[in-house]
Amino acid sequence: MNAGAYDGEVEEVIESVVVITRDGKIKTYAKDELEFSYRHSKLQETNEIVLEVVFHLEKGDHEAIKARMDELTALRESKQPLEYPSCGSVFKRPTGYFTGKLIQEAGLQGLVWGGAQVSMKHAGFIVNINQATATDYIELIAHIKKVIMEHYGVPLETEVRIIGEDKVGSV
Repeated sequence: MNAGAYDGEVEEVIESVVVITRDGKIKTYAKDELEFSYRHSKLQETNEIVLEVVFHLEKGDHEAIKARMDELTALRESKQPLEYPSCGSVFKRPTGYFTGKLIQEAGLQGLVWGGAQVSMKHAGFIVNINQATATDYIELIAHIKKVIMEHYGVPLETEVRIIGEDKVGSV
């Protein structure tokens, strides 16, 4: 995945990635082999497991870096539901829309499904408020996708990847 926030993405600082392939071989990818795009990299299609990442970081003024880190931490704390366990931002942002706003305007913010809830702080997050199961999350994601498609004709794509044999519905 090409994780990102606040106008930055992981691809900007990665030099290389070491993986183990499905047949147990160790392989190294250079940055240009990873085919980065919005919230995506080649590794999402290969099903390889990342063992090591080499980052290229630039030196800078310690105090300026600390101040920027503090600023971004405060911003994240003010906008994201960090007081509950979650899997992070659930959906990719569709072109021209803000997913959280669509979910909120569709009346889904605060919706509880089993132990999972569409966050009251940011509707783009699903939080675990009471021992939510994977099934709770998967069913709630499917419900949100269905409602948003019906209301706005906007297909939502998950940022999170559901793995395992017991997938529920079509997430």
